[in-house]
Amino acid sequence: MDTTQTTHAAFRNTALVLGASGSIGAAVAEALAARGWAVRGLARDPAKAQAAWQGPANAVQWLAGDAMELADVLTAAQGVQVIVHAVSPAGYLHWDTLVLPMIDNTIAAARTVGARILLPGTIYNFDPAATPVVRDGSPQRPASRKGQIRVALEQRLEMASKDVPVLIVRAGDYFGPKVKSSWFAQAMVVRGKPVTGIKLMTPPGVGHGWAYLPDLAEAMVRLLEHPGLKRFERVGFEGFWDADGQALPKLVAEALGRETLPQGRFPWWLMRLAAPFGGFPREAVDILPYWRHGVRMDNSRLVELLGAEPRTPAVQAMRATLQGLGCMPAQAGGARLATR
Repeated sequence: MDTTQTTHAAFRNTALVLGASGSIGAAVAEALAARGWAVRGLARDPAKAQAAWQGPANAVQWLAGDAMELADVLTAAQGVQVIVHAVSPAGYLHWDTLVLPMIDNTIAAARTVGARILLPGTIYNFDPAATPVVRDGSPQRPASRKGQIRVALEQRLEMASKDVPVLIVRAGDYFGPKVKSSWFAQAMVVRGKPVTGIKLMTPPGVGHGWAYLPDLAEAMVRLLEHPGLKRFERVGFEGFWDADGQALPKLVAEALGRETLPQGRFPWWLMRLAAPFGGFPREAVDILPYWRHGVRMDNSRLVELLGAEPRTPAVQAMRATLQGLGCMPAQAGGARLATR
């Protein structure tokens, strides 16, 4: 037996990832494992979570439990140094009854075991019409119900930070090869179908921020490992900034080896029409202001800590995304694209 390897493994940092079955949670779990962390995931059905896991085999130890149950979170958190709070209500639904109780459980568990909390932050905390660039000190005056809940969530974390160190890494919308649910994969293109056109989410000339999920996850883990973190940190991840709503469609076209793509518009009119009946349309309309106004992340603190933001070349990132989503036409895998 290699006793050196065994001893090293015994002293590895350990992280509990709440939401490891979701897009951001899975990406962070995979990035943690790649950098030598032991990773635990909490799932109501561990066997199902393991079967759906797309990362390296045995990267996550799946434990049975529910983030809404404090006892489950406490049990799973024993001996960990970090709790990644990447759990979020599915389909944008039930934020008012689920979001704050889950963060309360995470805070209680972190206090008990002495762990740092990592929270993937959103832009919903801000009024997009008044905050074109989000900085650490930007006033949090949300323009949506979800934003109000996110502000309350971060306030609880800030109050708890005297006992529990907290890192919030804020980014825009996600894209990536293993993203299970995102506006890009579910509205702009169609998962599992070759791209023949793209739906635009923003009005003409309005910008939007995008984060390539593997880069964001890498940044989060490197920040967790940085010795210069303050007890309470809010860090912005800039990612891919589409200044006029056309840069991302052009990137998709370039990844496909095409000059342009046919463009349509996401049917926000239909969402508004159906919103009074509740469900997803109501929740989507709640965040419509964030598509009507561009919000860019200031990443100066991240650059101060890490030296540079992790950046996969944009065309490479988009090509990997389309391949992972099953959206790459068969002819797009040829040598001409492979050498770009």
